[in-house]
Amino acid sequence: MKYLFFLFVFSSSFIFANPTNPTKSSVKAVTVFVDGAQVTRHSKINLPQGTTEFSFTKLSPHIQENSIQISGLNGASILSINYAINHINKLDKTDAVTKFQNEMDAINDSIRKEQDLMEGYEQEIKIIEENRRLGNDNQVVDLEKLKKFAAYYRKRITELKGLMHQSLKKNNDYKKQIQDIKNQLAELNVDDKIQTGEIKVKLSSNTTKQLNLIIKYNVSKSGWFPVYDLKAKDINKPLELNYKAHVYQNTGVSWDNIKLTLSTNDPNTNNLKPNIDTKYLNFVSRYSNYKSENATKRYDFKHNPFVKHITGVITDASGLPLPGANILIKGTTIGTTSDFDGNFSLDAKGGEALEVSYLGYSSETIPIHSSVINVSLQEDVSQLDEVVVVGYGTSNYNTISGSVAGISSSSNIKIRGVGSIKSKGEPLYVIDGTPSSAGDFKKIDPDMIVHVDVLKNSDATNIYGSRASNGVIIITTKKGSYTSNGDIISEGITNTNFEIQKLATIASDGDITVIAIDNFELPASFTYFTAPVINENVFLTAKIGDWQKLNLLPGEANIYFEDSYSGVTAINPYANTDSLTVSLGIDPNVIVTRKSVNDFKKTNFIGNNRIVEKSYKIEIKNNKTSPVDVVIVDRIPVSQNKDIKVDDIDSGNSDYNSKKGILKWKTKINSGNSNTYKFGYTVKYPKFRKINL
Repeated sequence: MKYLFFLFVFSSSFIFANPTNPTKSSVKAVTVFVDGAQVTRHSKINLPQGTTEFSFTKLSPHIQENSIQISGLNGASILSINYAINHINKLDKTDAVTKFQNEMDAINDSIRKEQDLMEGYEQEIKIIEENRRLGNDNQVVDLEKLKKFAAYYRKRITELKGLMHQSLKKNNDYKKQIQDIKNQLAELNVDDKIQTGEIKVKLSSNTTKQLNLIIKYNVSKSGWFPVYDLKAKDINKPLELNYKAHVYQNTGVSWDNIKLTLSTNDPNTNNLKPNIDTKYLNFVSRYSNYKSENATKRYDFKHNPFVKHITGVITDASGLPLPGANILIKGTTIGTTSDFDGNFSLDAKGGEALEVSYLGYSSETIPIHSSVINVSLQEDVSQLDEVVVVGYGTSNYNTISGSVAGISSSSNIKIRGVGSIKSKGEPLYVIDGTPSSAGDFKKIDPDMIVHVDVLKNSDATNIYGSRASNGVIIITTKKGSYTSNGDIISEGITNTNFEIQKLATIASDGDITVIAIDNFELPASFTYFTAPVINENVFLTAKIGDWQKLNLLPGEANIYFEDSYSGVTAINPYANTDSLTVSLGIDPNVIVTRKSVNDFKKTNFIGNNRIVEKSYKIEIKNNKTSPVDVVIVDRIPVSQNKDIKVDDIDSGNSDYNSKKGILKWKTKINSGNSNTYKFGYTVKYPKFRKINL
């Protein structure tokens, strides 16, 4: 099938009149990005000779209009494309919306019935009150008759008011139920003014023909994020990793029985390369509001809209907890502070990022990506009165400025914007990483093409030289890379795609649909780790090599150890390490204690100095039925002031890093045995000063 591609200037309006040629189309394929999605629709139309306008209706109102592509023209010409929001027609309601609205209708009927009853009670009370006068000025009422009427009046009025109170209480309960349903509908972004998107295409043809049009466009309010299950049945067996995608969409149109592709691409990322100018130094007043410029940070994590509650720990660069740090949901007034141990807990409502700040430290803004977010703050050197800064930098030259949009294949492609419009030069074809000719490209079965990317101008010549002066067409084929589920993996220039072979249905209800991506058995080295100066627990860790080939994304992992759920950890494959180390949780069968040795803890005074002697004992015991490898980490303080001296260091046969003050022991402990480690040091400082010892 031949495809022609055009670049258009789109115009939009708010309301369309009734279309003269409403045209049916159906969703056939969707590529879901980490934020957003590309929808592919198919439509068969009969195009008469001359100029004809077609309207594609009942589309999502969240289409990004500059992403619309039309192909399958078969020689016809596109004169214009217009996209707008149609406020007249409503989208077909989803099953969830219909269910909620039916419930609301039933509750409203009940409310009206109770209101009718209350009106009846009020009328009866009114009649009783109007007829309570039994006699007149010329007639004396019998006392017994008066007593009977008073008793009836009292009893009936009490009954009626009780019934009114019951009806009023029922209606209040009904109204609460109505509000709960409205809140659920609000989560689906549903109201009485549902909008639809509409694309109008004006085509011109010299002959009558039938076209199989393919319409592609990007939509917001959709995406996916990875979730992992890490299962360790035994430390002597490989680690099992289940890679799953949580897909969601609330675009207003359900995707039924579609060809689904999951892409690690994010087309909404700012792709403008920065420009750097000369930095001139000069004096500024210490009382001014001047702040040093900070680079925009790279965050490997993306916002996860399904995180409802966050816990974590705020520490400094050395791992010490920071009590009293401020944690705020960005853009809201919702926040909290960390406790004495740096722990915090916060409901994630109404925001997409956390802002963490602490006096004397640089603030951090972190996407809300997981239910567990630990933050390490760096000291803000700009707050020091005098500091010598030595800067080191590395360059990472990326020849591709910006992400490139994927397009479908064509046997005859010209790239607009390369050379002159009339240029007849052909682009360079690169098939699965190998420069090839147009003839090689034409030999490829279209069904074997997974993805096509386009490079133009300097992006092309920087990589492929002068032969790419007319642009580069990069074709990725189905070359045998498959997941354990039989789904196809294809790698583009900047992203990885998982082409799911089984047809999928994703409802437009904002709920999660779980898609299995892959399963791995990973050879891993299991090691127990403990740092009792910070946390007197022993953590089982798994070290995985060659993890780059797994095509993982940063995400949350559920941990299962020995067939029991052990908690949640985070996986960050973008960390600059040769191996991926994940924490599998606390093992209560390996116990560690850290105690101060009393006979060595004392304070002396010599002249104007105070000398503090400290010694510690770490004991670790293995209550498991098999030997364990353990890494124990502790520290000796390092002075940053010439008046504070750390001497008489006893590192206790550890691997001691004197520059950082870190002690490390690596040992194997047999079943039922325990090991003991000791270390100590002295600190001398002016006796009238206080230090953070």
